[in-house]
This record gives sequence, structure tokens and C-alpha cells, in this order.
Amino acid sequence: MSSQDGDAATPRVIAQPSSGTPPRPGGTTAGAQEPPPARRPGRLRRLGAAARRLWPASLVAALAGVALALAFPPYDLWPLSVLAVAALSFLTRGRTGRQGAWLGFAFGFPFFLVLLKWLNTIGWDVVVGLSLLQALFLMVLGSGLALTSRLPLWPLWAACLWVAEELVRDRQPLGGFPWGRLAFANTQTPFTPLAALGGAPLVTFAVALCGALLAWAGWAGWRLAAEHRAAGGRGERPAPRRALPAVGAASLAAAVGLSGYAVPVGTDAADTVRIAVVQGNVQQPGMDFLGRPMLILNNHVEATEQLAADVAAGRVEQPDLVIWPENASDLDPYKYPEARQAIDRAVAAVGVPILVGALVDHPTKEGYVENQGIVWDPVTGPGASYTKQHPVPFGEYVPFREQLSTFISRLERVPRDFYPGDHTGVLDVGPARLGDVICFEVAYDGIVRDTVNAGARALVIQTNNATYGRTGQPEQQLAMSSLRAVEHGRAVVTAAPSGLSAIVAPDGTVEQVTEEFTQDVLVGELPLRDARTVADRVGAAPEWALAGLGLLAWLAVPVRARGRTGRGRGEQGDGAADAGAAR
Repeated sequence: MSSQDGDAATPRVIAQPSSGTPPRPGGTTAGAQEPPPARRPGRLRRLGAAARRLWPASLVAALAGVALALAFPPYDLWPLSVLAVAALSFLTRGRTGRQGAWLGFAFGFPFFLVLLKWLNTIGWDVVVGLSLLQALFLMVLGSGLALTSRLPLWPLWAACLWVAEELVRDRQPLGGFPWGRLAFANTQTPFTPLAALGGAPLVTFAVALCGALLAWAGWAGWRLAAEHRAAGGRGERPAPRRALPAVGAASLAAAVGLSGYAVPVGTDAADTVRIAVVQGNVQQPGMDFLGRPMLILNNHVEATEQLAADVAAGRVEQPDLVIWPENASDLDPYKYPEARQAIDRAVAAVGVPILVGALVDHPTKEGYVENQGIVWDPVTGPGASYTKQHPVPFGEYVPFREQLSTFISRLERVPRDFYPGDHTGVLDVGPARLGDVICFEVAYDGIVRDTVNAGARALVIQTNNATYGRTGQPEQQLAMSSLRAVEHGRAVVTAAPSGLSAIVAPDGTVEQVTEEFTQDVLVGELPLRDARTVADRVGAAPEWALAGLGLLAWLAVPVRARGRTGRGRGEQGDGAADAGAAR
């Protein structure tokens, strides 16, 4: 192991041979019994030892993780996303794999702890548990950053590894958890237009590359200053050419940061439609937002009837369609006549189709429920519908319910499992062909992209954030809607029973937004577009290509180490350093 591990060097004791007896390989005399090999500490103990040795760097990594969380809504200090990546890249530069892993964990755990604190409405144990799980992905990333930092062009491999980390975390386990992607901290920044070329993964790549290049500039400047200090500060100042690596890396970082301005964002509309977004409000925030049955549904009926009265009085122009949020009907309208009659009354009053969010019993599978968006016509009643494809584990269904329910009583709050849909949510709502995406599905690249490629001319995010009201979670989800608008060149409507409801233009601008926990109606012109972006056409190919490059670079580290070890004696020290780092 190289001295860069930070471990104290262990002196090697060689037994003195007896007279005339040559030593055996390994330093023992002939006939002498070899001592048993020392037991190697366990992996966790070695990681703990690394943590103790690295506590100053660990503290900086933790502060950088908190800084990254502050780059996201509701704080929106997006430049911190670049600086946080730069800090982690700098801290892991030249480290061993174990040291990098620890620093990645020290960075990731506080990051997710601050980012996901909105889950404390369920319990702080959930916040801590999920943060620990997600930090494991950053732990692996830290190891990869450390090892690939020994390669030429290491900032490029670092950026690719960020994409690889998000690729895996977005999909595993149980369908993944995409919260906290670098792209979602940069939804209205100079990096945002890149989403139209390669989606959210390209935005993440650009942010990570910019940060890693800044780390390279800082590293080159730090080494130059260290050399000057080592000379006692009495020697000549370093020649200007010695500063070229630092200046060049900083210049490249600036170029990457500004590259989004060269990407055109399509906003021209083929057609428009006038919409109304109804936010009926809920009884209270938190886990028990539902209140008594029919309360939320009646709130939305009441707000829609008020809209109809405003239209009749000439205060508001007649909309072409109305959008209700997820769970606007808290009873199955197919099963409960009072729920169906209430919706019929609202649709008849406004005189145009309503996209209704409702929980519906599965027609054939007993005990399952479907989370649907239903097109409700004033003449023909309920028609086409979309069923949420990606239910949230432990929120809308319980994996391993039989085993876990015996010792986690809180799972009783999810009495029935949601059954996933099997097709995209492209629906004709009046004169508009809309793509319905329900709640957390907006975080998943493939679901939104497939909806646009299936023909959606605008996107609707039906969501219910009442459980997490006034925690910052609705702002984080609205930021995702803003990025999706640019990525797909589509206007996006977010409809929530308690807020935030919003209308977002195709360039990502939030044109209208409601306050939380108020009854409100948004009315506006929604542009409808048919052109597809480059991101829609290339799909997930850039993500897999960038991630693959990062993993290939990581695999190249031990290969390079073995190649260097096989050279002359003068080069063996470098090879040993690389081999030790790979451990």
C-alpha cells in the first residue's frame, strides 16, 4: 500500500540466519516455524480508521454536502452545486479508494439529510434511513472519483461518474429515487438549455464537469503555491507559464458553464388552448390531510362552480378545459354515487371537460387501487383515463408487506397497494392532446419522455403534496417541472390540491403559481407544440454513453497500475502507489 493511504509504515523484521544457513523466502531461517499472519482488520474497521485520519477533510466534505442541498429549492442557491462538486473532487484527488469512499459518504449523508428533511412529516427515522441509503451511492462515487483522479483528463471521468451514479440511483432499488440529481438544482440556470440536447443527464454532466475543472484549477494553483512555500518563499516567483494549467482549467470551466447559452430553446406554438387549473385546498397539512370523506372533492367542486359563475358574469374568459389535481376525488367515483354526482355537477356548471384525479378500485384485482387521471366530459361523462405507472414504494405500496408489517406498524397507513398502469398518459381533453404524468413520475426521465414521444402537445403534472406542505418539497417538484419544460419543449401544468399549482412556459419560465393551502384557480393560455427536441429523439443514449465512459475509466485504473508495475524499477514506486490506491 502506498504512503498515500495515510497508514503508518510498518517496519519489516527479517530473521538473522544461523551460521551457514541461507534464509528462506520471506525472511525466516530454514527449519524455523513461520509466525501466523496478522489478522487484517474488517472492512468497516478500516473505513472507521480512515475516517479518523481524515477528519479535517471529512468536515469539509460534510459542509460541501450541506452546500449542495442549499443549491436546491426552496433555497435556490444554484452556484453552490458547482462549488460542492468542486470541493468533493478536490478532496478526493489523489486519495485511495477507501479514503474516497469515506469522503463520498461524509459528503452524501448530510446532503440528503438536509435535502430530504421534508420527510420528517412521516418521521425523522425515515429521513435518516433514506439519507443513509442514498449516501451509499455517493460513497461509491467518492471511491471512483479518487481512483480516476490519477488518470489523464480526470475531470472528464469525474463528470461521467456523476452521471453513472445518478443512472443507478434513479433506478435501484425498487425503481430508484431520483431526488437530488444535480440537474434538478439547475432548472433555471445557464446550464438548463442543455436539457434540450441530452435531457437531465447532460445537465448533470455539465455541472459536474464545471465543478471538476474548478477543482483541477484549484489543485494546480495549490501545488504551485506549495512549491513556492517549500522554497521558503525566497526564490524567484514561478514563471507565468507554470500557472497555465490552473488558468486553462478555470477557462474551460467557464466555457462549460456558459455553453447552455449556445443551445436554442424552442417556444413557438403550433396552437394554444385556454385552461383553468383548480386548486380546491385540503383540511390541513401532514399525514392526515384528507379529513372527512368528500371534503376535498367538494372543495374542488365549489371552486369549479365559482369559476363557472365568474365566466357567466364576464369576469373570466371561458376556458376550453379544466384540470383538477391528483386525488381531487377522495372517493372512487365509479363506486360511490355521491362522488360521481358531485363531479357531474361541476362539469355541467363549467360546460367543458375536466381532467379529474381520483383513486379507483382495480376492476379485477381485489384489494388493489389505481391512481388515475380521468377525462370527464359534460355530455358523455367519464371517458379515457391514465393510471400512474410508477407507484411510490412505502407511500403507495408496501414491498414485502407480509414480512415488514409484523414489526413496522406505520405501514398500516398504506392499507391497500396501488396497482401500476401499463401505458403512457396521452389523453384528449377537449381540444388539447395532453400528456398526464402523476406526482413523483415527473422525476423519472423515461416516463416523461415516452409521454411526449407518444404525442403529448403539453404536459400535465397531477400531484398531491398536501402531506409535505410548507416543507420545501412542493418547490423541489415544481423545479423538476421547469426542467422538463425545457427538456421536451412543452408547456407544463402542475395541479395540486394544496399547492403549488403552476403554469410553466416551454422555456421553463414559471408564469403563474398559487400559494400553498389556499383555494385558487389559475386561468391562462397554454401553448401546444408538436416539434420534438434532440433529447426526445436520442432518449437515454447520452446518459448510458457518459456513464459507460466513466465506468471504463474506473476499470482502466488497475490495468494502468499493472502496466506501470511491469516497467523498470524506477517506475515501480508509481505502480505500487496506483495499486495501493485501488484498494
